[in-house]
Amino acid sequence: MHDDRSLVEARLKRVLDERIRPAVYPESVPLQVAVWHAPGGPVPVAEGLAAEPEPIEVGARWGAPWGTSWFRVTGTVPEAWAGRAVEAILDLGFDENMPGFQCEGLVYRPDGTPVKGLNPRNQWVRIGAPVAGGEEVRLHVEAASNPVILDYHPFLPTQLGDRETAGAEPQYTLVRMDLAVFDETVWQLVIDLEVLGELMAELPVESARRWDILRAVDRALDAVDLQDVNGSADTARSQLTGVLAAPAVPSAHRISAVGHAHIDSAWLWPLRETVRKVARTTANMTALLEDEPDFVFAMSQAQQWAWVKEHRPEVWARVKKAVADGRFVPAGGMWVESDTNMPGSEAMARQFVHGKRFFLDEFGIENDEAWLPDTFGFAAGLPQIIRAAGSTRLLTQKISWSQTNRFPHHTFQWEGIDGTRIFTHFPPVDTYNCSMKGSEIAHAARNFKDKGVARHSLAPTGWGDGGGGTTREMVAKAARLRDLEGSATVAWETPAEFFTKAEAEYPEPPVWVGELYLELHRATLTSQAGTKQGNRRSEHLLREAELWAATAAVRTGFAYPHEELDRIWKTVLLHQFHDILPGSSIAWVHREARATYARVAEELTGIIDAAQRALAGEGSTPLVFNSAPHARAGVPSGGAAAPVADGRTVLTPREGGGHVLDNGLLRIAVDARGLVVSAYDLAADRETIAPGRAAGVLQLHPDFPNMWDAWDVDEFYRNTVTDLTDADEVTPGADGASVRIVRSFGASHVTQVLSLAPGERRLVLDTEVDWHETEKFLKLAFPLDVHAERYASETQFGHFYRPTHTNTSWEAAKFEACNHRFVHIEEPGWGVSLVNDSTYGHDVTRGVRTDGDRGTTTTVRVSLLRAPRFPDPETDQGVHRFRHALVPGAGIADAVREGWRINLPERRATGAGEVAPLVGVDRDAVVVTAVKLADDGSGDVIVRLHEAHGARTRATLTAGFPLAGAAVTDLLERPLTDAAAPEREGPAIRLALRPFELVTLRLART
Repeated sequence: MHDDRSLVEARLKRVLDERIRPAVYPESVPLQVAVWHAPGGPVPVAEGLAAEPEPIEVGARWGAPWGTSWFRVTGTVPEAWAGRAVEAILDLGFDENMPGFQCEGLVYRPDGTPVKGLNPRNQWVRIGAPVAGGEEVRLHVEAASNPVILDYHPFLPTQLGDRETAGAEPQYTLVRMDLAVFDETVWQLVIDLEVLGELMAELPVESARRWDILRAVDRALDAVDLQDVNGSADTARSQLTGVLAAPAVPSAHRISAVGHAHIDSAWLWPLRETVRKVARTTANMTALLEDEPDFVFAMSQAQQWAWVKEHRPEVWARVKKAVADGRFVPAGGMWVESDTNMPGSEAMARQFVHGKRFFLDEFGIENDEAWLPDTFGFAAGLPQIIRAAGSTRLLTQKISWSQTNRFPHHTFQWEGIDGTRIFTHFPPVDTYNCSMKGSEIAHAARNFKDKGVARHSLAPTGWGDGGGGTTREMVAKAARLRDLEGSATVAWETPAEFFTKAEAEYPEPPVWVGELYLELHRATLTSQAGTKQGNRRSEHLLREAELWAATAAVRTGFAYPHEELDRIWKTVLLHQFHDILPGSSIAWVHREARATYARVAEELTGIIDAAQRALAGEGSTPLVFNSAPHARAGVPSGGAAAPVADGRTVLTPREGGGHVLDNGLLRIAVDARGLVVSAYDLAADRETIAPGRAAGVLQLHPDFPNMWDAWDVDEFYRNTVTDLTDADEVTPGADGASVRIVRSFGASHVTQVLSLAPGERRLVLDTEVDWHETEKFLKLAFPLDVHAERYASETQFGHFYRPTHTNTSWEAAKFEACNHRFVHIEEPGWGVSLVNDSTYGHDVTRGVRTDGDRGTTTTVRVSLLRAPRFPDPETDQGVHRFRHALVPGAGIADAVREGWRINLPERRATGAGEVAPLVGVDRDAVVVTAVKLADDGSGDVIVRLHEAHGARTRATLTAGFPLAGAAVTDLLERPLTDAAAPEREGPAIRLALRPFELVTLRLART
């Protein structure tokens, strides 16, 4: 037989595009359209419905950037259409390649009942099936003219990312507003041909199945009358019955399709718009659930559910019914799909506390899986947090984006720093926006790395990022793929159903230990410094507010602010979303975030001040309140007392220029350039700075990644570096224990203050940058005379190690990594820690000594600022302040202590006398991360703690109040049924902790 394959395939494409798809709507009549443009932002639905619109014609421009327009469409169904299915086609100016990234709409009936959402892949509204003829049609569309930020030429700087700079130019052209006959037979023929054509393209050319499909398609196309597609569609479909009925082979890969609409809580749109995106998507999905009995939809992010409940009660009622039916499924159990690298220990825990509690309170449902398809890598401390929240499973897709190394598993056990393991799945379909295309299904089956021992994978199915969700076309394709020869099988299932099957078939999957590092988007650890500083400050202020409010409540009857703290926590957790905290959203999002963090700081400071005033009482005794988890200067953790002064610092001129700071513990030499050329540990008789090098050096790199500007830093940035060594001023500080340096470069300038406090083994560097650079990367470098093959980075509830070398591609790929409060490097018996109050990104490299001695040195560099131009062209412009401290002679215990201390400065007050801690622990290795009152209002005291040094530890926690009982709980403060009651004697509770173990205690008061 002659090979006519290409001829038939080309014929299929043209006939589908030019004849069959247009015949889905064979007849149409125009609707009358009028529009009212809401002034300012969105208005309540009642106001939009009541507004008086002006006529507008198809072809007219509409929609200023970020505007809201209310369209009223009216018409009459022709009498001749009686008995047929009729739909309204409402094309606001859509580009079908941009679902979620363009204008969108929510359709209402005149009484305010929501009907469904409109987006580029969902432009229809069912009027009747069948209609009687003569029906009057009246619909209202709340249309959002969200501008396109990520266009066909991506990453171009634009002012459209903030309504303050976006202008008023209309963004869209009204394309079509019609009533049309919907021919379901033709629509079904389109789906048949798409499924078979897409499957055929994925099969080997020599496969008999491919040729069977080709011949059937050829016969179907022969049966289509190109001048009467609607009259011949049924005959054409009959030619495909046989190839569509052929069952899949028994060994076929099995895909659990989960309806999905990944909705970024903010990204190329502000939080305000996400509220409406969620309403549009949930309206669509509840409607689709009513039409499709096999379909199942899952939605994560309790915050988004809460938005529907608060802002769209009519949609919420439909959602609640669908949840009760078991087909609209809460997923993930987190407040938002947060970043997991940068949130602190307690914040990461609260993501699950608030997320799971919302689903429990609203629906009585508890999720067993964490659902994070788009998060930019996963910190090594996360598994035990997931487990401590009562979950055992994790789903993500993003690791498939890694640039260098391919992850070796799709289903595996992920082991965290404390040994906890979580059953984890990476969908091999490699997208969280699966549309049931044949190429996607075939890729999932081919790509699945666990063949031979497992055969199940999951496919999150629906348009996402900007929402939209699953379409009727996707559901129809899935129905044909349920059991089809040549394809993986597809069935709609809940996440829980998938995981149950996957665990059952793969009881002993491989184990991956340590962080799940994404080899991409590394610059998200630095972009938008103001957002990151707001997050860090908020996390520590929340710790202080809970600690002092709980202490004051127990000691003085202070009214514990349950509602205020709950609300503030949810605000902070929302801003940890994986495009807000990472700095990858538009300018509007980060402008609002900075203002929000300022309000949070003001409110939390007020709570702290009120609680401390209640604790201090009336008096003139000087007091220092210590919120850190370790005693300092004689003040106990969680208590207040007069500090103990210790020694003095001497500032002298340095020979050759500069200054020397000496406090008897460290001697710091600062040269005439304002650089640290020596940091001598007097007790150890050892130099900290690498020979011939200087520390505290600001280094400037060009920063223009190949794509994803705010997200990425590519390794070639290191090829060019400028050391900022020229100083405008190097002068003694006014306090006599510091040196002040001023530098200028480009359009920016920096003021640094290097200080050495009496009795302290740490050199503090306060850096203020007035930053006005473009596409530059600013680092702060510390070359250290330490030979180390690995270094420690703090993460949630502990730390873990990364290599300093680049022996393999896996190690080389980690050229920019995340830490929390400290980085620590060490030779046996002596180490150095670098602690910070607000930075996350860093790099650690090895160097060769320059003094002729053999051996290597280690350079730690902190990432301070970037200046990408997309999606926010003014990223980080302005004044920023950072604090770091170099701690020579530090062990891990010192790193942990100093990391907390720099983030929780002491607060001074006067009062009647000392304030005793509410709880105390007798081992520094056991760090208390939270002291608070129980969320249920019982008055019980909740204490969360963990082992922080990486060793087995026995410790005693002592309650500073009469203790009626103690229980070990999960993160939601529920007693663990499989945990023995802690050993207790009076107010003392004895603990035995494994390395990095996390424990939550519930202490009942008498």
